[in-house]
Amino acid sequence: MRSYKTSIRLLLSLVIFLNVLSSFVAQASALKKVHIVYLGEKQHDDPEFVTESHHQMLWSLLGSKEDAHDSMVYSYRHGFSGFAAKLTKSQAKKIADLPEVVHVVPDSFYKLTTTRTWDYLGLSAANPKNLLNETNMGEQIIIGIIDTGVWPESEVFNDNGIGPVPSHWQGGCESGENFNSSNCNKKLIGAKYFINGFLAENESFNSTESLDFISPRGFNGHGTHVSTIAGGSYVPNISYKGLAGGTVRGGAPRARIAMYKACWYLDDFGITTCSSADILKAMDEAIHDSVDVLSLSIGSDVPLYGETDIRDGITTGAFHAVLKGIVVVCAGGNSGPEVQTVTNTAPWIITVAATTLDRSFATPLTLGNNKTILGQAMYTGPELGFTSLVYPENPGNSNESFSGTCEELLFNSNLTMAGKVVLCFTTSPYSGAVSRAARYVKRAGGLGVIIARHPGYAIRPCLDDFPCVAVDWELGTDILLYIRSNGSPVVKIQPSRTLIGQPVGTKVATFSSRGPNSVAAAILKPDIAAPGVSILAATTTNSTFNDRGFIMLSGTSMATPAISGVVALLKALHRDWSPAAIRSAIVTTAWRTDPFGEQIFAEGSPRKLADPFDYGGGLVNPEKAAQPGLVYDLGLEDYVLYMCSVGYNETSISQLVGNGTVCSNPKPSVLDMNLPSITIPNLKEDVTLTRTVTNVGPLDSIYKVAVEPPLGFQVSVTPETLVFNSSAKKVSFTVKISTTHKINTGYYFGSLTWSDSVHNVTIPVSVRTQILQNYYDEN
Repeated sequence: MRSYKTSIRLLLSLVIFLNVLSSFVAQASALKKVHIVYLGEKQHDDPEFVTESHHQMLWSLLGSKEDAHDSMVYSYRHGFSGFAAKLTKSQAKKIADLPEVVHVVPDSFYKLTTTRTWDYLGLSAANPKNLLNETNMGEQIIIGIIDTGVWPESEVFNDNGIGPVPSHWQGGCESGENFNSSNCNKKLIGAKYFINGFLAENESFNSTESLDFISPRGFNGHGTHVSTIAGGSYVPNISYKGLAGGTVRGGAPRARIAMYKACWYLDDFGITTCSSADILKAMDEAIHDSVDVLSLSIGSDVPLYGETDIRDGITTGAFHAVLKGIVVVCAGGNSGPEVQTVTNTAPWIITVAATTLDRSFATPLTLGNNKTILGQAMYTGPELGFTSLVYPENPGNSNESFSGTCEELLFNSNLTMAGKVVLCFTTSPYSGAVSRAARYVKRAGGLGVIIARHPGYAIRPCLDDFPCVAVDWELGTDILLYIRSNGSPVVKIQPSRTLIGQPVGTKVATFSSRGPNSVAAAILKPDIAAPGVSILAATTTNSTFNDRGFIMLSGTSMATPAISGVVALLKALHRDWSPAAIRSAIVTTAWRTDPFGEQIFAEGSPRKLADPFDYGGGLVNPEKAAQPGLVYDLGLEDYVLYMCSVGYNETSISQLVGNGTVCSNPKPSVLDMNLPSITIPNLKEDVTLTRTVTNVGPLDSIYKVAVEPPLGFQVSVTPETLVFNSSAKKVSFTVKISTTHKINTGYYFGSLTWSDSVHNVTIPVSVRTQILQNYYDEN
């Protein structure tokens, strides 16, 4: 009997288990996930008609218009036909069996966040003893940003968990079009706008019809983007164009943001412009408001004005800000890789270059001969199966004129590109060349475009996620040879995959402006580099690829606020440090390799190893900068000596500094300016220069020197050992440089390092000989 009851219990248990399992399986199969339904070439030119056909297909599958509408995520209706919809596995299988469906694939997700910047730079919040946590993420620091305005509704301006506004804040929020004081909070604590200079130069500007807002509210999103990078609050679960995500934040995520709008959108030209008068007024207000850091992702083109010329509002305003203890961080410009293009070159400004991250958007291209080539793209649409591949060129027996130049695709016959993937070549460094080529191909009915160009140029997604994949000229030539050797060439394009970490090398971006300094060659510029390529941050929510208001942009505009965020943390840790000391800490501790120890290259043509004219001291290393050991400090007297040394007249210097200035006779040497670098642009004979270092580490410290001399130069340092104690906090040393070169040369590079076995305080050394000048003088 007992055995019988036991058997019954086991049987009941099994039935219950099977019912539960069946229910679980049913629930799992009913779970809806996003699937991409690819239908191939669109069958109608009207995009609304194409979208309606997608809804009809879903309606027939799901049974109602309402369910079809709720299920639809995207309708792909321009370059090809397809849609993304939330479907169960069984529904996906049913729709895949329809004759007009090419294939159905589950949506893929790729990890892509701006926290990659900070993890890459070793500034992750996960370590309880790192700079972020030691400074409470910069909560008492105010970052002033002069830019295009701000979109206050962005999530990056949330003030969750942030304490009261710092007591030293003297600013406020200015009302205007679609903006008032209620748009500010404990994160976005200030917002003002400056337009009078712009209006004076643009009398035809119609403020009532302009797309821009006559207020601190920004139209184009640039100001919001850079604000995010510098000090944006934590925002979780952000993705971009289907490349999914994680947490977006700024370098100092608890720092306060004050926006000073001085840049305005010109509708007639589609450009943003910033009046020097407005910039100067914005800087003046920022000084009054007691910001701690000023971040300017703006600049001018060469030739530049001198540092005492009021037409350069940034340089002039920055000088006054620095004397008040405000650190000024400026973009080096986007005119690279040509030399002498760096802007914002004054020695009191921190000038920033842009690098890539350890991240790559690999996009596999499989040719009909089974060879796979990895291009670069931000393509997140469905796989484009094997499709005809064409290079538009005159076959030799035709009167038609074809061209494989990307810029001339506009003039090609639609029959050449319709229903095909097109290969083209371009020499343009601008991403607009890619987007235009994609637009031409798409308009002609093409399904994708492969752009061969110089390596290293920034990439961005093409409109409507049209497949546009960049390769270098070598790979482009490989593809062209395949096309020419095959009667029916085809290619398959797979969605982009994000690769991060050591396999992906860090490079100075092609667009990043290069030194030497065209105003004063002995002042090394740029000072430092930070990631500025494909940086995900906030923008406006009315003009974005992401309905939460995030976009990916590249430029020294993006690298600059990264440094501003680091400066905010350093300022929080060392409130008594001068702007020059903070600049020195950043420069002398920078990585000259990437964080993995690999050499940093400078993109351009040809690619080369990066040198100080590409990245200054190197790639910013925030944790090391917090404890640099020694700093090269500067004050008002040093800046006056600099202006005297480079030949500014005493009247202009006096006007800048606010009191009478008399330069010494003979005038001082610019080589003696106490910079964290040595740059000698015209070595004719032996030169001896002086530097002074201030101990900011352990009181009793001993440092020894190590020199990597530039090739063909002799460098000797006196003394070779520096001893610091309670009475010797500052110590000077001399550097003698001579050469064996007998002809005038280009620049050669080396370094000088002071080390106490814990701290390595390194400055770059750049020297060029000018023997030809001696010969000319003597003959």
